[in-house]
Amino acid sequence: MQFSAVVVLTLLSLKLLLLPHRAAENVVASKARWLMVCGTSLLALQFLLQYVLKLRAMGVTQAVMLNLALFIPSSALLSVAILYLQRQGKVSRLEKWIAVPLWFVAMTMIAVSAYGKPLLAGTREVRWAEWGASLCYAGIQFFYTYRHLRELRRMRQALQDYYDRDMDGILRWMQVSVVVLAFLAVLAPLFIFGSGPWLAVYGIFSFMGIFYLVDSFCSYVVSSAPAKMKEAEEEELENESALERSEKAIAAENRAGLEEGRKVAPGTALSEDSGRDEQEETEEEEKEAMLRVDSAVESWLTRGGHMRDGIKMPNAADEIGVPRYLLALWLRKQGLKYSEWMTRLRIEEAKRTLKAHPDWSNEAVAQHCGFHDRSYFQTLFKRMTGFTPAQFVAKQ
Repeated sequence: MQFSAVVVLTLLSLKLLLLPHRAAENVVASKARWLMVCGTSLLALQFLLQYVLKLRAMGVTQAVMLNLALFIPSSALLSVAILYLQRQGKVSRLEKWIAVPLWFVAMTMIAVSAYGKPLLAGTREVRWAEWGASLCYAGIQFFYTYRHLRELRRMRQALQDYYDRDMDGILRWMQVSVVVLAFLAVLAPLFIFGSGPWLAVYGIFSFMGIFYLVDSFCSYVVSSAPAKMKEAEEEELENESALERSEKAIAAENRAGLEEGRKVAPGTALSEDSGRDEQEETEEEEKEAMLRVDSAVESWLTRGGHMRDGIKMPNAADEIGVPRYLLALWLRKQGLKYSEWMTRLRIEEAKRTLKAHPDWSNEAVAQHCGFHDRSYFQTLFKRMTGFTPAQFVAKQ
């Protein structure tokens, strides 16, 4: 199994190195790729040393020491590579280097416990030190898992607020990989000391998880998914910035009006009543803006603007005739994401179409209502109504 691991991990490292030139031109993807190459190479080195030195034949303790010495930096490198993709390269120093001191602590515990004793002797002190080092490894991975899941949530929200259909599929590999890395860290203290079939199962699961991570990473970076993700994130930042500027401008105008109306002397603080008046006027301004968006959206829906596949949120805002940040705020007030809103509108239109034209095929209904394909339409219709289109027609 160790020899097979060396071969598989070496091939994965070569696959990362031989990614198309298109991926190498992306600075973020290129850095993430090199981090992954280092991570998989360390794992390959670990299994190569075990195979050449026959450490498992000497005893569990010796293999564990080598595992921990290379598992910790390898896992950290793979995790930072995912963070590079999620943050567009903006990774903090803490996230980059947190594994270094913990790795040093883990290795120091083992070295101190083995001081004055044969290094290859499986003493009780060394075993306890290895347990502590295993917990350090799990702690590092939990830290990265928390960061990964938080970024995944933000990325999903950006996609849902930008595209008119569910785009979570482009991030599914990332979520699975994050969960697998965390799962391996949880199981490490339990299985890393074992032998026999359970250790073999853990090893096979580890190979499959790393293979899936690297293979999915390669497919992701050479596809159009990173560009789509970046586009959605930039739009989200622009909307947030525009909304913040608008709120500041309204607050400044209200404050100036109150100061002029009440003839507040320079340097005199506004009274509590003035502050309440300012807040009330700000809320009134926002309410009026939402009513304008309501009217514009209703007019757009009457024209059937939502019944066209591939309309992104900025395009919809332009067609509706409102600023993008106002449409985003209007949706937020209703507790909806853009993709969710568009899906609901199209499903309602599909219901009306099926009632009016029960003889239409699912393909025709999907095309008429703005769904990009028949299977996607059928899946969403069943999820949101509890019926397939055919069952819905029969029910009518």
